Amino acid sequence: MGIHGSKHQKQAQVLMLGLDGSGKTTLLYKLKYNESVVTVPTVGFNVETLETDRSSPALIVWDVGGQKKMRPHWRHHYTDTAGVVFVVDSRDLKRLDEARKELHRVLRYESLREVPLLVLANKQDLPGALSPEELCLKLDLRKVCEGRAWYIQPCSATTGMGLEEGFRRIVYLMKTPLKRTQEDIKVKMRSKGFSVTAMKQALLCGS
Repeated sequence: MGIHGSKHQKQAQVLMLGLDGSGKTTLLYKLKYNESVVTVPTVGFNVETLETDRSSPALIVWDVGGQKKMRPHWRHHYTDTAGVVFVVDSRDLKRLDEARKELHRVLRYESLREVPLLVLANKQDLPGALSPEELCLKLDLRKVCEGRAWYIQPCSATTGMGLEEGFRRIVYLMKTPLKRTQEDIKVKMRSKGFSVTAMKQALLCGS
């Protein structure tokens, strides 16, 4: 991920959502500038361009405030969205149900019906963080993402761990039909000797 998108690259809009305090803005500027930035709750939105490889579109990432008063405005950004990134604080067990409800509400919108989803399981560097597998169950991702390309990526907005991998994955999902992404997972896991049961579980949890 680079600082500036190429003038010759196509562009794709990615909408980054999540509850307040989940780490969206810290994450965005870590990706953009490779710096840990002290942030305050976003009122409104931040927009940054992230460069990808030449064969992929540059990402116009909209980081929209996650406070309760801001969430009704999320829908104004759904049009022309090519990918949704939902950031979750993996340590905030008390608000996981709130995060689940908001994510499910977002994905019910018709304009986002087939838009790929990346869930970023943030703050994995801190003690007490739930694993991606645990979050997959807590957020009921299998149910809400039926018929949708999706992935859950462990990450840390402060250290940068997992961020580029996650955004490369959303680019891949945006470019690749759902059936092919599932076949790619099966082929990759079969080549590594995983069992049929393990492959089914991976497909259910977007791995």
